[in-house]
Amino acid sequence: MSNGEDDPDDAPEEASADQDVDAPDLPEDVTEESLTEYLDEIEALLDDAETEADLDDVEALLDDAADSLADADLPEPDEEDEDATDPRETLESRIDDIRSALEDARGPYAEDVVESIEEAIGTIEDTKWTADGTADIEDAIETFATDVATELDVDVEPETDDVDALVLTLESIAEAVSDAGLDPDADADTIGALVESVETLSDDLEAAEEWDDLETHEQLHAQGFYDVLGHYKDYPVEWSALKVHEQEGNVEMILLALDSFQSEFMERHCLEALQRMGKRAATEDAVDRMLERAGKRDKPAIRILGKMAAEEATETLVEYVDTDSDPQLQKVTFKALGEIGATEAVQPLANKLEMENDQVRPYAARALGLIGDTRAIDPLAETLESDDSDDVRAAAAWALRQIGTADALEAVAEYADERVFIVQTEAEKAETALEAAAKPA
Repeated sequence: MSNGEDDPDDAPEEASADQDVDAPDLPEDVTEESLTEYLDEIEALLDDAETEADLDDVEALLDDAADSLADADLPEPDEEDEDATDPRETLESRIDDIRSALEDARGPYAEDVVESIEEAIGTIEDTKWTADGTADIEDAIETFATDVATELDVDVEPETDDVDALVLTLESIAEAVSDAGLDPDADADTIGALVESVETLSDDLEAAEEWDDLETHEQLHAQGFYDVLGHYKDYPVEWSALKVHEQEGNVEMILLALDSFQSEFMERHCLEALQRMGKRAATEDAVDRMLERAGKRDKPAIRILGKMAAEEATETLVEYVDTDSDPQLQKVTFKALGEIGATEAVQPLANKLEMENDQVRPYAARALGLIGDTRAIDPLAETLESDDSDDVRAAAAWALRQIGTADALEAVAEYADERVFIVQTEAEKAETALEAAAKPA
């Protein structure tokens, strides 16, 4: 690099002999015109640059120009003249353009090839491929491996069509390229060929069939959703297949349909199928899916968790016991907690026997009966004795009979002469149960 003050005798003779164009001298009197001329000469050097060393020299000269411009005292544009240009901005833009052209002129490098291979690996690992797509990837990598073997004399041919194995093949190729020690000048042709090959690989991966490329029915066909169908009479055919999967207990297929169909009709029927299946549907995946929905206060999911007797849902559902602003949510929650047999919910549910809404209180009572915990006997007996709603009292009587201990049955049996028929009926059943228990075995 020269700045006009160096002694030319100090420069190595080999360096000056190798240069076709002498480096320009940085102008001492920095003006718009002199810097423009200096940048013209730098551009000419950039056009003639053949090696990375030449480009390094151009970059150093460009840095000098930028430094000189920063220190230069250039005239300010006339603010009253709308068409006036700022010479500093013009020169800064020119330097930026040359710097951009300089970066474009560099390389390619072996590191670029390795980076592109790593991007291809990321694409393969992050994408769900169809069987055809996996075969396309195998072909693409085999072609790429052949190209690399030709350029670097290495053996990296893929052995299987397993995606993990194909990724390992690409990792081996990347390591081989990195270890080859390719020089951007001496091995420019080899690097260029590898760049072209890895670009072809990227294009082939782009063209390979991804799972998301398939229509919904194609995905379901590929996953065997329709395989259960022989003769069917219900339409759409998805509904027919769903019914068969319910009968056969194919929970994973019902979940697949739930995820795949963007249809309220099919979503409703999928959820109803899971609800009817109850405990048969309580796979780890199905419970997790319903818990995710229940976390958003989805009532069908809460019903399903109850039918599944999914103890994992207890913590989530207990949080909804006090949602007095949403009675419908409370009803499904209370019932689900009862079906689960959630003993953790006994006290929260017992507290709800005193809530104002007499449409919800019966659900709390029945849930306590389903749980069957004896801690609920006293609050249920008190509700049976003093609640103003006949429906709530009847629910409390039913719940006590479900608990079924002697204390619980006696608390109900004393209402055998009750004026309310449904309470009287529960009392008579309790009396019968007590008599049966009293008979000797």
